[in-house]
Amino acid sequence: MKGFTLWFTGLSGAGKSTLARKVEEVLLERGLRVEVLDGDIIRTNLSKGLGYSKEDRDTNIRRIGFVCDLLTRNDVVAIAAAIAPYRDTRIYNRKLIGSYVEVYCKCPIEELARRDVKGLYAKAMKGEIDNFTGVSDPYEEPLDAEVIVETDRETEEESAAKIIKTLEITGHIPADAASDYSEDEEEEIKARLKDLGYI
Repeated sequence: MKGFTLWFTGLSGAGKSTLARKVEEVLLERGLRVEVLDGDIIRTNLSKGLGYSKEDRDTNIRRIGFVCDLLTRNDVVAIAAAIAPYRDTRIYNRKLIGSYVEVYCKCPIEELARRDVKGLYAKAMKGEIDNFTGVSDPYEEPLDAEVIVETDRETEEESAAKIIKTLEITGHIPADAASDYSEDEEEEIKARLKDLGYI
């Protein structure tokens, strides 16, 4: 199998890392080589010292994109789970990597604040945290994500299944005969990919 990058974008707490790990599990079971690059872990290693200005955020996301490109070229499935708030940087990575699939983890801010055990959203809404994406710093929603998962409405299993089915339809991974996705759901995915010009 050829490598590709699966990029999870979305606000903090929207389920990017959880879904990345769920999808990783399925791909490993199918015998693919997979590497997950989690935004939080990257920040403490590869991007240590960077702040949260637009320039620093862009540098961080381009660094992750660079590593994903290296992995993809060496036939590894690179799974990135990083907010990547700015559209132009995501587009840059898509062009750099080529074999790139974007997953938008969509979730209303009210639900994210409700889920937030650390209370970061509440603090940001009170003005106690600067440059908090989605509150005091912008998040530009993707216009051309291959997959949109609504993590406030779907179970983790439903979202992961939608991602896997999309990867099968686009030919990134072989189809699994045991897939329990309905024909209607499959047609919905195909219609979205067709509208976006991917199939």
